[in-house]
Amino acid sequence: MTTDLLRRMTGRDPGEEHRASTPLELLFDLCFVVAVAQAGTQLHHALADGHLAGVLGYLMVFFAIWWAWMNFTWFASAYDTDDVGYRLLTLLQIAGVLVLAAGVPAAFEHYDYAVITAGYVVMRLALIGQWLRAARQDPAGRPAALRYAAGVAVVQVGWVVRLALPGWWGYVGFAVLVVAELAVPVWAESGGRQTPWHPGHMAERYGLFTLIVLGECVAAATVAVQSAVTEHGVSPDLLVIAVGGLVLLFSMWWAYFKREVSGGLRVSLRTSILWGYGHYLIFAAAAAVGAGLSTAAGEHALSASATAATIAVPAVIYLGVSAALHATLVPDALRVPVVVAVLVLMLAAAAAGDAIGLPAAVAVIGALGALLVVFLVQTAER
Repeated sequence: MTTDLLRRMTGRDPGEEHRASTPLELLFDLCFVVAVAQAGTQLHHALADGHLAGVLGYLMVFFAIWWAWMNFTWFASAYDTDDVGYRLLTLLQIAGVLVLAAGVPAAFEHYDYAVITAGYVVMRLALIGQWLRAARQDPAGRPAALRYAAGVAVVQVGWVVRLALPGWWGYVGFAVLVVAELAVPVWAESGGRQTPWHPGHMAERYGLFTLIVLGECVAAATVAVQSAVTEHGVSPDLLVIAVGGLVLLFSMWWAYFKREVSGGLRVSLRTSILWGYGHYLIFAAAAAVGAGLSTAAGEHALSASATAATIAVPAVIYLGVSAALHATLVPDALRVPVVVAVLVLMLAAAAAGDAIGLPAAVAVIGALGALLVVFLVQTAER
């Protein structure tokens, strides 16, 4: 296969048949999961030491990872030319996420976001270059492309300025800039022709990244169990936690992949935005479950209930948001009270951890996750 130096970037056909993820997109995902793994590892260390404030740092770091991934993914679905120019700018974005990943420990340990910001800005500047190229070569999509380029550029200035803000003003600045970032696609797509992204391709891309994050979750929990076995040997409690965690992870996979959703992604801009933005919670929660299971399998400073909550809370967010997004795109007979009741029971099982013990709490959480999947499958088949 030969790769042209430059091809005209006029936009892909949103009705193109057999549109699949490219090797470059898969490489992009695999490099991004390095940053996901770093964030999950640091969250695990914070939880094991009883530093619950680490959750805020995790959410901040994960926003940078998710938002950069999401923006590239939607752009690639609309304008992937797979030529040399496109590949080089994409590789620059990959380099940026590796810089970001290198800065994750400093962000958690010293609240130093300089390296993370540098990596993030590199990724975003490369994306600005892509949008400017699309604006120059695709007259029909020029208004949206220019709005994207301008909006992203202005917000990047804000991220750099934020590094100079003292104390809590830095967190206020972060919140303001998050709102600004989220507003750019809404503004850019609101007038003229929308970018020609492919619904089937986007559903596949989100599904693949969900799989990768779940895989990282499994890897993190497996390493923790292996370390516990090496240090203390196999125990009934560890086996129960491992089995309960595995059942929960299987349930999380099944809950997400129970229905095909690509047909619902073109319903409206609001629907596609909701789907895309909702995955911040899905991706971040999936990785956080891995951190919680790692905490439960090893030594930690938290109580049994608090440790169980590090698993139950992100699992409830993942399962709840996944069910809600699927119901939005694929209307079915989803019985909200039943779903809510099961998720509340998962939280109750975590709260009862001090009374029933951590292994029992994890086992109950896993069993409830499996019961929820059974209900969702039965509902989808009606």
